[in-house]
Amino acid sequence: MVSRLNASSESDAVDPSVGGRVRAQVDRRVGRVGRRILLVNVVAEVGIVVTGGLVRLTGSGLGCPTWPECTDGSLVPVTAQSEGFHKFIEFGNRLLTFAVLVAAVAALLVVLGPWLAGRVRRLGWLGEPGSVRRPLLALAVAVIIGIVGQAVLGGITVLLDLHPATVAAHFLLSITMVGAAYVLYRRSSDPADQPIVVVVARELRWLARTLVVVCVGVLVLGTVVTGSGPHSGDADAITRFPLDVRMMSWLHADVVLVFLGLAAAFTFAARLSGAPRTATRAGVALLIACVLQGAIGYTQYFTGVPVPLVSLHMLGACLVWIATLEVLISTRQRGSVPADDAAAARSVVVS
Repeated sequence: MVSRLNASSESDAVDPSVGGRVRAQVDRRVGRVGRRILLVNVVAEVGIVVTGGLVRLTGSGLGCPTWPECTDGSLVPVTAQSEGFHKFIEFGNRLLTFAVLVAAVAALLVVLGPWLAGRVRRLGWLGEPGSVRRPLLALAVAVIIGIVGQAVLGGITVLLDLHPATVAAHFLLSITMVGAAYVLYRRSSDPADQPIVVVVARELRWLARTLVVVCVGVLVLGTVVTGSGPHSGDADAITRFPLDVRMMSWLHADVVLVFLGLAAAFTFAARLSGAPRTATRAGVALLIACVLQGAIGYTQYFTGVPVPLVSLHMLGACLVWIATLEVLISTRQRGSVPADDAAAARSVVVS
């Protein structure tokens, strides 16, 4: 059953494929240039996760021992610092935060494009004049707020000598921002903010949601393993969770296996139930990402967690997270269901 949206000057259009009424709206997809900028925003968020990991893995977490200054009395590294090359690595990562902020502000401008185009003629390339899509605006603003939060949390992490709890929180906030940036990018291709049309069986929709929840659990356990392992982030200030890293690693691996099983179940069920090809492809992509990530994880465990493999594992965590979100996104459309997917539509819910 489709719930009628609140009053609007636009008329409702009947969509026979789902047996209900869906509000007719003009196509409000973000243009090609805008979507490229939104994709750059996603890449920037993933990049800061990987470079932040390299700071920890090279023991440079306290290369700048104070915050917001790099050292007492100076915002930049100075020759007299005893941290050696570590100060340049940590300071470089701090500078990258500004690059990520630039990408996030550019994404915000893309979302504001219809409003800006109606007021500044030169900005017509951002889109046709019109109203701003509020869900996209909320996501774009959330990413910027997250970057500010990252800076503050990073400072707290330094002041607490890289306590594993704050390091874990730093990573999890980064992953949240990656998710927000990716959903912003994907949702920008929706024609408008119409009700969600579920194009798979209800059970598959719930399975996709379960995958997201379990993936969050995998990521959280991953930070616990990291906080119990050898890479504290600094050669001298070594603070770890009082947990057996071997036990935590195997617990993490067990949950990963559960996640892999759910991903396989989704993929095969999507294929057998005649779900849209986008759902099956998303499931296959997630399976591939899981297998590669698992191979890297086991290899790094049995080889003494070398820095290059740990870096790849962090990149893999971002890609698995994105692939999981893509699985959930693939289970729905917005507005009218395309003809190829009409037979697969099962229900409609209000977003």
